[in-house]
Amino acid sequence: LSSFFIRLKDDDSGDHDQNEENNTQKDGEKEKNDREKPQTTTKRKAVVPGPAEHPLQYNYTFWYSRRTPGRPTSSQSYEQNIKQIGTFASVEQFWRFYSHMVRPGDLTGHSDFHLFKEGIKPMWEDDANKNGGKWIIRLRKGLASRCWENLILAMLGEQFMVGEEICGAVVSVRFQEDIISIWNKTASDQATTARIRDTLRRVLNLPPNTIMEYKTHTDSIK
Repeated sequence: LSSFFIRLKDDDSGDHDQNEENNTQKDGEKEKNDREKPQTTTKRKAVVPGPAEHPLQYNYTFWYSRRTPGRPTSSQSYEQNIKQIGTFASVEQFWRFYSHMVRPGDLTGHSDFHLFKEGIKPMWEDDANKNGGKWIIRLRKGLASRCWENLILAMLGEQFMVGEEICGAVVSVRFQEDIISIWNKTASDQATTARIRDTLRRVLNLPPNTIMEYKTHTDSIK
């Protein structure tokens, strides 16, 4: 399925770029009108695959966060710092977002991209995450963009084969290194966490000596 994604990416090149500016303009106007409407009437429309598009098994949402290093983060300030980029339901909608996003290797400062199933916030406290944990891989500079793309294509393409266990993935750009992680629901399920680890090694083509650390979210909160 990853190769299917890549094939579609090539087919899709430039299809929507032409309308992008007009859409952005329209979106700007729409946003302004939405803001002027009373809040009670605005209902969020469900994101669905377009006609003849290739649906994903789950809808996913891209998020972005950036913070000032050295400043302690409470979960409240973290939540205010995290911005939703958008939600997609098909392979084509994914490429539409992704092709316009900066690659992690080109991000500066203390930045993170998060890609989570729709309805799951990229926070430890979320109901879907609170009993879970994450595999963490620290990367030397220069590897983040390729690893992130391979990771999210594997996730969207259901390559982890652990049922509904996967919650989402994060890439964190830091000064000395970059970190990628994949979050799952049940930290105590060792068969699942082992399968995720083995799939990660394969899809990221990691050298055998790569250090991988599993951390439960309760430990992270402590």
